[in-house]
Amino acid sequence: MNNYFVILAAGKSQRFHHKIPKQFFYYRNKEIIDHSIEKSIDSKLFKKIVVVTNNLNYFKKKKYLKKVSIIKGGKERSESSLKALKYLNKYNPRNVYIHDAARPNFSIKLLKNISKNLKKNKAVVPVIASKDSIKYKIKNKIFNLNRNNLMLTQTPQAFRFKELYYLASKENKNISDEATLFLNQDHKIKFISGENQNNKITYLNDIETSKTYFGIGFDLHKLIKNKKLYLGGIKIPFHSGLKGHSDGDVILHAIIDAILGATRKKDIGTYFPNTKKFRNIRSPKMLKPVIDNLNKSNVVINNLDINLICENPKVSKHRKKIIDSISKLMRLNKDLINLKGKTVEKLGLIGKEKAIACEVIISITKYE
Repeated sequence: MNNYFVILAAGKSQRFHHKIPKQFFYYRNKEIIDHSIEKSIDSKLFKKIVVVTNNLNYFKKKKYLKKVSIIKGGKERSESSLKALKYLNKYNPRNVYIHDAARPNFSIKLLKNISKNLKKNKAVVPVIASKDSIKYKIKNKIFNLNRNNLMLTQTPQAFRFKELYYLASKENKNISDEATLFLNQDHKIKFISGENQNNKITYLNDIETSKTYFGIGFDLHKLIKNKKLYLGGIKIPFHSGLKGHSDGDVILHAIIDAILGATRKKDIGTYFPNTKKFRNIRSPKMLKPVIDNLNKSNVVINNLDINLICENPKVSKHRKKIIDSISKLMRLNKDLINLKGKTVEKLGLIGKEKAIACEVIISITKYE
């Protein structure tokens, strides 16, 4: 489908009152703008994603840059939008979606609903009903507006590219959204149901209220000869591997138990008992459904602190690879993961290199 997605992120965030522009403020484990970029990529609806910004330095180290074009924005929203349309004109798009970076909570389901309605319409705009009583002032008089007749427009808004480009090129006033261009010329717009969670972040206190929980995980396995050693989801060169019903990965097992503890979901044995079904299962396969359930519960991970307890192998030699692996498996920023190596001063089974243990503390936040 010949669709293009534009994210407007050139605003100065003056009402946000923070040294970091709101589109780059950290929110639910990532910068606000990354939510929109990743969802547009994951939807697989778009040939190209264009970000319009005046903060080009924020994008220098982004991994998704091959899929995203970054262009400089204007002083006003309408100017930035027109710059994006001029940039896209060379690709001869059929449809273009315009989205505000300050709305990170829209769903891929909404994108697909917009796409469906755009097949038979030239403009599709999501709206929600007003929950508030609204007054309107004309000179010194204040009037009540009929709430039943009010529609609060959201983004992304989608249009036939040629029509939007023509109208935007002719407009010489600042506009608050692209739907205004169509309404000013009495062009038809298909209004569809938006999403209440697709709120626009304007002020710092627009970030949701939340509750924080902690979980502790622990695991220990004996070392045996002629078995591969897996730690953190990757194979580590060593003279022995960890004995267990699964691959014995003590790091991932402790992480799973820590998550289950923080979410009050019993323990790893409840979901992966010592039965034939789970014999020799790789630990990443055990971790995946736990992480999937966490993500479905409006929960994010704040940080992960890991103690790997062993004489050998030395954690310092493998720390980066293990953290990279955990980051990928959990879809978690590497900066939120800490891995420490602890010895037991040659004492007991661990001290004799006959066992490895791991303990994990995790902090999670559940958003209301």
